[in-house]
Amino acid sequence: MKTIRLNQEAQIPVLGFGTWQMRGDECVRAVSTALEVGYRHIDTADVYDNHKDVAKAIKESGLAREELFITTKIPRDLLCAPDVLENFNRYLNELDMPYIDLFLVHWPNKQIPILDTLGAMNQLKQEGKVKAVGVSNFTEHHLEDALSTGCEVTLNQVELHPTFNQLELQEFCRSKNIAMTAYSPLGRGEDLSHPTILELAKKYGVSPAQVVLNWITSRGIVAIPKSSNPGRIEDNFKSVSWTMGNGDIEKIDSIPQEPRILDHPGSEFDY
Repeated sequence: MKTIRLNQEAQIPVLGFGTWQMRGDECVRAVSTALEVGYRHIDTADVYDNHKDVAKAIKESGLAREELFITTKIPRDLLCAPDVLENFNRYLNELDMPYIDLFLVHWPNKQIPILDTLGAMNQLKQEGKVKAVGVSNFTEHHLEDALSTGCEVTLNQVELHPTFNQLELQEFCRSKNIAMTAYSPLGRGEDLSHPTILELAKKYGVSPAQVVLNWITSRGIVAIPKSSNPGRIEDNFKSVSWTMGNGDIEKIDSIPQEPRILDHPGSEFDY
């Protein structure tokens, strides 16, 4: 599978498997299915409360740690340097692995200096416990603050789908050599039923979900779809097996935009 280089130590597969809102046996089964299908990039987070479930699925798969790319995230209330270091060791224990490929700040928190957080995360990188450091839910001004610290910021994971395409943020990240991951890549239900998506699904002989995921990865962005349905897990994985024409990518780019889906209190999108 195609990868995107984050730094000298890490290359991230363009398609990953998301685990938000999955816990227990459901999570174990879904991750196991994803690994069987061929996914090697698994995305989790402290607040998902499923590190141990992900670890169980990985152990049962028999795959070597080096074959996998694991992303996890630290929540906005644990961003002080001592909390970062203490909780990261817990993450390693819960995931039962010696290192994390990509460690992200899950949400910004203006009450805690970003230098404290990124400094601690980059300390973990220097110790060999993390291969790459990044952020999530950061807008341009958050990224400017982070970059001003001089610390490594390799990736920004954000909501991104056809009706919320973040084209301006994409351009900004590209200009700063920051990779992007799209969460909620299939967006609202209406994203998959949009006439443009349905037209292209018919043209390429694939599902609407494959069209959307291919559009994202064709733009050089990582996508992390989530599903507990084995058929959908496999169908989503096939999205990287074909090529979309540039004109069709632009058609999806031009779909009218809607408000973001995830905008909870404390998101700090507008501070």
